[in-house]
Amino acid sequence: MTSQTIKTTLLAATLLSSGGIALAETISISIGHQSTVTNTVPGGIIIEKLELLQKHLPTTGRYEGVTYDVSYSDYTSGPPITNQMLAGKMQFGVMGDYPLIVNGATFQAGGQDESLLIQITGYNLKGTGNGLVVPVDSDVNTLEDLRGKSVSAPFGSAAWGMFLSVMSREGLTDDITYVNQSPPVGVNNIAMGRIDAHVDFTPWSEVMEFRGTGRKIYDGSESNIPTFHGTVVTKSFADEYPEIVDAYVKATLEAQDWLNADPLNAAIKVSEWTGIEKEVLYLYFSDGGISTFESSIKPQWVESLKESHALLVRERDVPPLDFDKWVVDSYVQAAVTERGEDYEAMVDSVVDTAVANVGKPMEIWHPRDGISTYPTLTEFFAALAEIRNTGFQPAATYVYDAESGLKLFGNRAFYVAGEDGSYAAFLKRDAAADHADATGGSVVDFANIVDSISG
Repeated sequence: MTSQTIKTTLLAATLLSSGGIALAETISISIGHQSTVTNTVPGGIIIEKLELLQKHLPTTGRYEGVTYDVSYSDYTSGPPITNQMLAGKMQFGVMGDYPLIVNGATFQAGGQDESLLIQITGYNLKGTGNGLVVPVDSDVNTLEDLRGKSVSAPFGSAAWGMFLSVMSREGLTDDITYVNQSPPVGVNNIAMGRIDAHVDFTPWSEVMEFRGTGRKIYDGSESNIPTFHGTVVTKSFADEYPEIVDAYVKATLEAQDWLNADPLNAAIKVSEWTGIEKEVLYLYFSDGGISTFESSIKPQWVESLKESHALLVRERDVPPLDFDKWVVDSYVQAAVTERGEDYEAMVDSVVDTAVANVGKPMEIWHPRDGISTYPTLTEFFAALAEIRNTGFQPAATYVYDAESGLKLFGNRAFYVAGEDGSYAAFLKRDAAADHADATGGSVVDFANIVDSISG
């Protein structure tokens, strides 16, 4: 056994009256995860709280009589998990795309052990989940407005990587001061107006929007860079205990099943476990929501990782990464196949909200009556007016961007009223204005629409 990847203790126990001695093995399994990062929850907090890993751990053959010591360590970003894995204190790590790259490259550069990318926990094809937020009263509205400003981000995170790529693309890299701040610190500084802008990963942009403390000026979907999170495991551990890696993969698949089967209940439970508002989690978890929770490692993800690695090599001197050695989908492929599902079909299926969300109904979360759906924005606004006239305030409302299909908070979207009395919702004010100019409509405010119906 390797001492770096797993600490195995031999516990002596006296058996039988004859005084015979048997040695029982205790295998320590340490998982680093991020409970407040929406795309990672099937690989960490759900497994932990529902005790799903224990259901799948092997108990026969070489594992008969084994005692498992399973521990979970919760972090606000991926880099600290990599540090623990490199130190030999952790075998599994759940993190975003850029931290995954740094994890794999750093392990390979070290030469003592390697890490393997074995599974995806959640994704958004276009990159929504990463976002750039400014204080609500800021005069910053575009990326160009950031010249000479200070922008904070959790360095090494998926959002940080996306922002580096976008700034490089826009020629703004050298015109901005970068500040390293964890999500809780950045979110607080936006609320207090202590930083010009903050870029973060799932679900912090929407948390700030929901709380009314921040205003999103750039959504990750505008970068058209996929964002996803996944799990890495140390190779030495996987080589020694492949059955345990298989158990972890199966537990993650079951966690994704649990989340997808009842997203409303999942939002409520994960909110209780993490403190992230359930209304924000529902925006991610629900049908048509921001995240897709599915485990296959798709060619698109690998190509995106390669492009991101090239950026990190250029901008941050990240070591080389042999993707053929690092990306190992055999565990998830075997687990999916064992469930009687078609892994290749799963790989080929990619959710694009611009297509998948066409015709999906708007939603209102009533504090007493739960979720109600409405096929059109006209019916949605009529229902809102009726609810307000009863004295209730909706817990949250959800609509879809007319261009990207992205699910949005209803009260944060921008609307265009058509000449025929219909409405269209948009993520950004400029897009709404362009649509209004093209169709002869007019840009209208969420509250004003409700007021006009109520009054």
